[in-house]
Amino acid sequence: MIAFSDWKHGNVFEGVSENGNKVAFDADPARTHGPSPMEVVLMALCSCTSVDVVSILKKKRQTLTGLRVMATATRAETAPRVFTRIMLTYVVHGRLSRKAVEDAVALSKNKYCSVSKMLEKAAKIECEIVYADGEPEP
Repeated sequence: MIAFSDWKHGNVFEGVSENGNKVAFDADPARTHGPSPMEVVLMALCSCTSVDVVSILKKKRQTLTGLRVMATATRAETAPRVFTRIMLTYVVHGRLSRKAVEDAVALSKNKYCSVSKMLEKAAKIECEIVYADGEPEP
């Protein structure tokens, strides 16, 4: 895997992956040109675990109709301002088994999500599940 970043102007940088996909990064507090690098790390965590959870629930033949994963992070007070705590909230929609969802989230966190496995070396990662369509059967 190869990536690079080009400085565009001010505090704006463009990250480019080896296949040419681009992401604008903005280190300015206003963030008018894109997310900060640390925001992108959180977005990558949410996306990585989402891929796992959707895949696992499909394999378990669950009727998932929607998923949003939100991350709320706390950072260290001094440099380097790494994440020290991350709360992941999984908002699931559909006709789902509570056990299937809990198992999918646990498998993602403990086995499959490479972003989570890297971040847990510095941050405590906690998870909660919200059943948007009401409490499922066990």
